[in-house]
Amino acid sequence: MTNIIKNMEGLAQVSGVSRPTVSKYFNDPDSVRASTRKRIEAAIEAHDYRPNIYAINQNRKLTKTVGIVVPHLADPFFAEIARSTEQLCIEAGYSPTMYSSYGDPKQEIEILESLRSLKPAGVLLAPLGHDSDRARLQKFCKAVPTVLVDSNIEGLGEAFIGSDNESFVNQTVEYLIRTGEPPLFFEMATPSNPNARKRHETYLAKMDRMGFEPHVVAVAGDGWNFEEIGYRGAHELLDRGQLPSNTILCSNDRLAIGFLAAAYERGLTVGRMPGDQLRLASNDDHPYAKFTCPSLTTAAHDYDAVTTHSVRTLFERIEQGCAFASRDETRYPARLVLRNSS
Repeated sequence: MTNIIKNMEGLAQVSGVSRPTVSKYFNDPDSVRASTRKRIEAAIEAHDYRPNIYAINQNRKLTKTVGIVVPHLADPFFAEIARSTEQLCIEAGYSPTMYSSYGDPKQEIEILESLRSLKPAGVLLAPLGHDSDRARLQKFCKAVPTVLVDSNIEGLGEAFIGSDNESFVNQTVEYLIRTGEPPLFFEMATPSNPNARKRHETYLAKMDRMGFEPHVVAVAGDGWNFEEIGYRGAHELLDRGQLPSNTILCSNDRLAIGFLAAAYERGLTVGRMPGDQLRLASNDDHPYAKFTCPSLTTAAHDYDAVTTHSVRTLFERIEQGCAFASRDETRYPARLVLRNSS
């Protein structure tokens, strides 16, 4: 049977090199001579040794660990962001670890504290936004190179990379007015993050510029169960009767999915064909938006541009030691995607 090695001291003995050399190898394999590296790797394979990554991280100045933190991995939107960033980190030789705060500000902080103990090279953070503990996030960002993604909190992190929420709503409102009645805006009364607030403000401004009276319907509900909130809110809206418009623009696609379910239950047809009773559009291009019935007209994130730029920016900060005088902010415009709902 192969003798089990429990620590680096044991590995050093069987490979015939010093303990500091073994530690140096795990910090950076290229930092030891090729012949020494072969001896260590042969011993690792022969004895099936697996290092304690936590112990290694405690003893090295810069790890290869990159944290990826999102509000909800169960949300396909954030799952897509996490998947893309994870792959880019792996391709660059980093070891990504993914976390979900599940909409809980306390859990968001606990995740960051846990990450800090691992001494990560950096963190890609999609914060909760309004609910985040700003003071504690600021403390973390000062200690660990952090790039914010999707939701911006002014002044935090090395940079923010996300979407231009004004371009989302400007495009959807303009299209809906050009092709039918001006839309009412369907949103949550308690916005989940700063993006929702920016979309609200842009809707009001765009309707005013185009000379139309805005109508905002804010439905009760908080948290991240957007489909359920949209479903209940749509039933409440439809119960009132006499909608100010037969065209509805939802703040995000997940609310729109709930609205579509409520309309279906009531026997209301949604679409752009003659005789359809409602038109519906939204923002985000959620991964399921093209599979709803009818398929959802929406403004799409540039997922690839946001994830690629955020990962590249984090690596630059890591490599240059965060020696930057100012915090960068980059926002990518949306792309209107026309489907059957409007």
